Amino acid sequence: MKKSLFAFTASAILFTQAAAAENVGVTSSADPRVTEAGIEMLRQGGSAADAAMAMMLALTVVEPQSSGIGGGGFLLYQDSAKNVLTTINGRETAPAAAKADRFVGPDGKPLGFLAAFQGGHSVGVPGNIQLMAQTHRKWGKLPWATVFKPAIRLSDKGFIVNKTLESRLQGIQRLWSNFDEARAIYWRNGKPVQAGTRLKNPKLAATLKLLAKKGPDAFYTGTVASQIVNAVTTSKLNPGDMTMSDLAQYRAKEQQAVCAPYRVYVVCGMAPPSSGATTVLQILGTLQRFDLTAMGKDSPKSWYLIGQAMQLAYADREKYLADDAFVDVPVAGLLNPEYIQQRSALIDPEKARSDYPAGNPPGAAPRTAAISSEVAGTTHFTAIDANGNIANMTSTIEGPFGSQLVAGGFFLNNELTDFTFAPEKNGAPVANRVAPGKRPLSSMSPTIVFDREGRAVLALGSAGGKRIIMHVTKTLIGVIDFGLPLDQAIALPNIYFGDGGLEVEQNTMLSAMADGLGKYGQKVRPVDLGSKVNGAQLVGNSWTGASDPRSEGTSSTIDAKGRVKTTVPRSVDEAPTEDVG
Repeated sequence: MKKSLFAFTASAILFTQAAAAENVGVTSSADPRVTEAGIEMLRQGGSAADAAMAMMLALTVVEPQSSGIGGGGFLLYQDSAKNVLTTINGRETAPAAAKADRFVGPDGKPLGFLAAFQGGHSVGVPGNIQLMAQTHRKWGKLPWATVFKPAIRLSDKGFIVNKTLESRLQGIQRLWSNFDEARAIYWRNGKPVQAGTRLKNPKLAATLKLLAKKGPDAFYTGTVASQIVNAVTTSKLNPGDMTMSDLAQYRAKEQQAVCAPYRVYVVCGMAPPSSGATTVLQILGTLQRFDLTAMGKDSPKSWYLIGQAMQLAYADREKYLADDAFVDVPVAGLLNPEYIQQRSALIDPEKARSDYPAGNPPGAAPRTAAISSEVAGTTHFTAIDANGNIANMTSTIEGPFGSQLVAGGFFLNNELTDFTFAPEKNGAPVANRVAPGKRPLSSMSPTIVFDREGRAVLALGSAGGKRIIMHVTKTLIGVIDFGLPLDQAIALPNIYFGDGGLEVEQNTMLSAMADGLGKYGQKVRPVDLGSKVNGAQLVGNSWTGASDPRSEGTSSTIDAKGRVKTTVPRSVDEAPTEDVG
């Protein structure tokens, strides 16, 4: 299969190293204990890679509903010594026995999501430990076993259940009658544990200790691999077909980043099977001709234009994006400046479109559009070390608690439901159909932004299923166009689309301006559009972390004297507060 060409090839761009920062380390995540796990690595002289991988492991323990070693992720790594941006694709793969009709029912129709996501047939081969191994081998400074210590401590000695985990357990409990292992860990006295409970996970602690001692191969072979295969193939619901060979043959992949200019910046993200960078960059490129800075964040027209660009870019996403190891994905065509101008010309500045068709980018083969399914799970975290190295990773097990199956104390993903369930539409094969060894389409959008001097100035990402793309895009526009600091850009209202119109975050300035938005001819509906954005921004010579006020996330900085400042945003409408220690 011919490889996609990118608007910019990251390995061909030499990004300059920033001046020495006043802060010698930054971490940001959706959980304060995870943020602290990253800082712990930086205190010991670890790199951004060490910090980020410690955070990924800690998230397995305290945020089991969203991510962990039973899933996969995408990593952007800016190596300051080499001045090169590298990406690692740790997306899960379909087992060798997977067929295109995996999620088609006996009646020949695609299954409903509820029938598809539970049990073994939705589990992809996990990629996060392989991603971690490559990351540590290339950029790690601390011993492999050291990076496991925070997660082992949290699972061994226990952690306090927070409100987020309690609510996710409450929401899923009716589905757990067939999942004894999950109930054994997360239920007490016949009910899900409540916030404030100290929760230990000795099986996960044993798994982490084994991996710390034996290395990454211990996940893909031997006892842990056997536990994964057994959980998948003996599931009471939808037993799957994963084998020991599927695990042993899994490899994370180093890829070139997808980069393109926006205003005076260069914005970079992941290549397929992530649709994140391509779609984010399409939205931004389509908006280039509009002066969003002059309009400002309080103008309904700004958000109307963002909504128009969003819907056009998502139409291309559904038609063209998939795993480019299996499908010829026209990334270069989708980001071709002339094509972007054509797409932008479809936007009438005064009146909403009645339809949002996919386009015909240069180099694209005939293709049928089809809707993929992604649940608003996932997590993002960022780490920056004293040398200016940046690790920016989005990690997921897909839906709340993934497939609901537990192996070795951790949840297994339901990532295969990110494939399009119907393998054909109108007699033509769908790009994102299931195939053996294929990686499902993803909206994960870890992003790094470089200024006109080539300095990295912004790193961020989000949770949120298909909405991830818009949470990231909104934040980028907030910083680049509206001139906001990162924390305020994250707090801007979220916007998406559905039910034939725009969806805006309820109880925000966007819902308050719904009438003004509606005057452009598209119905506007206030809904719950929660997000979980984390990242960091270079301000002067110092990196500052930021987290989403809609989450329980925090960010921390550590200075040359080892002093840590932790920032805790309280609400969307309230400025973050700081705890210094």
